[in-house]
Parts: sequence; structure tokens; C-alpha cells
Amino acid sequence: MPPFLLTGLALVIGSVPAWPLLRQWRVPASTLALGVYGLFGFHFLLFISLRHAPPVEANLVNYLWPLLIVVLAPLFLAGMRLRAVQVVAALVGFAGAAIAILGGGAAGAGGWSWGYLPALGSAFIWASYSLLTRRVQPFSTAAIGLFGLVSGLLSLLCHWLMEPAITLRGTDWVLITLMGLGPLGAAFFLWDKALKGGDPRQIGILSYITPLASTVLLLLVSGRPLTWSIVVAAILIIGAAVLGTRAQ
Repeated sequence: MPPFLLTGLALVIGSVPAWPLLRQWRVPASTLALGVYGLFGFHFLLFISLRHAPPVEANLVNYLWPLLIVVLAPLFLAGMRLRAVQVVAALVGFAGAAIAILGGGAAGAGGWSWGYLPALGSAFIWASYSLLTRRVQPFSTAAIGLFGLVSGLLSLLCHWLMEPAITLRGTDWVLITLMGLGPLGAAFFLWDKALKGGDPRQIGILSYITPLASTVLLLLVSGRPLTWSIVVAAILIIGAAVLGTRAQ
């Protein structure tokens, strides 16, 4: 399925459980803009990246966002300090991304691709969005439904402008609904709830299994063999993330 169509429909469906809480969607325009920046901006740059860079390497670069949350927390949130060990963790994490990129070129992807830049941009968007939600005026987690609805409609607009039209079957609608209620629905509500109730650096440690699991899943789905560069890059990124989180 075209990615913007899939994401747009799933985000709209994911917002449906919050529709009965419509009154709690009242947020300042700046907060709504932040929500759209996070949910729509993240996916927009990610899909641009996947169109122009090897998907496995782009996926690893994108999943620097947990490390960026740790490193950027002192810059976005008061009362958090950046320590030397966190700087080292950041350098190790970016070294892992570099190995992923160079490994992709060595594997026949044609060397450097500008598609890695939007992958890095999408990582920054999700990290900064996650941190900035703690700086804006407090809002109900139910408002994530509004963020998802607007972001979903924007994704559908991108589909109309950039992707070919297709006809969906009944099985497609079932899978899209499941994706909307789970990965592009409940996940965002739970993530917001977690950020509101805990230290983002502590929460980050639970997120670091995601890059590795996602990359392994992508390898299995694409049928691409596991290469040493992907293994080393994954170890560096996950290790750097753990090191950065432990530096309290």
C-alpha cells in the first residue's frame, strides 16, 4: 500500500477512541501545531527517507531518536544537566549511524544518499516533540486524538498529491484498522501518558529495544541477509543509548 495512504487512514482510525472525549481536545493552537509537528512531521520525513535511501540503514538512522531524547533533554527541559558520558554516548550513537550508512554503500546501495538526511530529521522531530510536550501548557492525553486526526488528514492529502490511487479490499481495511488501533493509535496515547508521568531519560531505556526489534523485523520482511555493518551499528546505537540513560 502507498505509505501515506496507509498512515493517513491508520491515524484517523487511531483517533476514533478519543472522539467521545471531544471536549478534552481543546488545546491552544501552538499545542496543536506541536502535535502535528510530531506525528505528521515524523512520518513525512521518514517516508521521504525510505524513498531515497536503503530502508535498513535509513531505519537505523531514524532510530537515533531515543538517544536524541537523552542528549537533548538538558537543552529542552530545566533541571537536567548534560554530562560528559552523555556526550560520549551521543558520539558512539552517531558512529553507529555512520557505519550503517557506509555499510549500505558497501552493500551496493550506491554510496551516500541524501535520503539519510530526512531520516535524521525525522529522528530529531520525534525526540524534540517528545520533550517539548513537557514544556507547553498541560493538556489531556485525549488530545492526542486531535493530533492524530489532523495528521492523518494531512497524510491523506500527501497521498492524493504524491501517490497513485488504489482500491482497498476488505482484508486491507481489517489490517488498517488493527494498525490504527495499535501502532498508530494506542501507542501514541501510551507514549504521551508515559512522558507526562516520568523522566524522559528513564523512559528512554524502555524504548531502546525498538530500534533493534524494528530493524530485525525489517530484515525478515525484506528478505535481506543480516550483515556485519547492521549488527555493529545496532550494537553501537543500543549501547550508546543505554550508556546515555545510565548517566543520571
